[in-house]
Amino acid sequence: MDRIEGRNPVLEAFRSGRTVDKLFVQEHLGDGPVRTILREAKKQDVIVSFVKKERLDEMSETGHHQGVIAQVSAYDYASVESIIAAAEERGEAPFLILLDGIEDPHNLGAIIRTACQAGAHGVITTKHRAAGLTSTVVRASAGALNYVPVAKVTNLSRTIEELKEKGIWFACADMDGTLMYDANLRGPLGLVIGSEGSGVSRLVKESCDFAVSVPMTGRIDSLNASVAAGVLMYEAVRQRR
Repeated sequence: MDRIEGRNPVLEAFRSGRTVDKLFVQEHLGDGPVRTILREAKKQDVIVSFVKKERLDEMSETGHHQGVIAQVSAYDYASVESIIAAAEERGEAPFLILLDGIEDPHNLGAIIRTACQAGAHGVITTKHRAAGLTSTVVRASAGALNYVPVAKVTNLSRTIEELKEKGIWFACADMDGTLMYDANLRGPLGLVIGSEGSGVSRLVKESCDFAVSVPMTGRIDSLNASVAAGVLMYEAVRQRR
C-alpha cells in the first residue's frame, strides 16, 4: 500500500489535494494537530479508523508515524459525471463496470485491465470495504489505469439509482441470475461485480434491473471475481457488436 506517515506529511497531503483513501489515527489522540487532520479528513469524506498504537507500529515503514498514517492513491479518481460525459462525447452507449466490495488489489487491477480491453468507459468502486488505487493495483492493471477512469463513491446503490435516471440499465453478477447468453447486455449498461467472498450485497442487488450468471459445469461453485468480470464483459462486447 502507498502510505504517508507523520502529522505534517499527512496534513500536507490533504491540503495539496492528494487523494487519501483512508486515514489511520491512534486511539485517544486529540491534540491540536490531530484535530486539524481529522477536520481535513471530514471535509474530504475520508474514512477514518481509530486503532491502537501497536497497529500503527506494525503498519509503519519509517517508525515515525506520530499517531497518524494515511493510505493514499497512486492515481487520482475521476468523477462518475466525467465518465458518462466521455461516453457521450464518443457517441457511445455507456458501458460501466461497478465493483461492490472488491478488496483484493490484484483483482481490482486485473478488472481495470480487462475493462480497458473490453472498451468500458469507466470503473466505479466504493470507499468502504474496497481496495484503493495503490501501486499494486497500478502494476496489476498493466498500464490500463492511464486509459480507464476509476470513480469512487460512498453509496453504490444510490449511484445506481441516479444513473438509472440517465437511461442506464444495471446487471449484477449472481449465480442464480439469467444465463449470460440469454440476458440483454446491449445498450447503456452497468455491469456490477461483487466481492470475492459474498458476491453482490443485498441492497445493491435490489437496485439492479436484473441478475446475470456465468455458465459453470465444474465441481466448484464460483469463479475468481476478476475472471467472472472478464467473462461477463466479453459477453457484453459480443452482444454490443
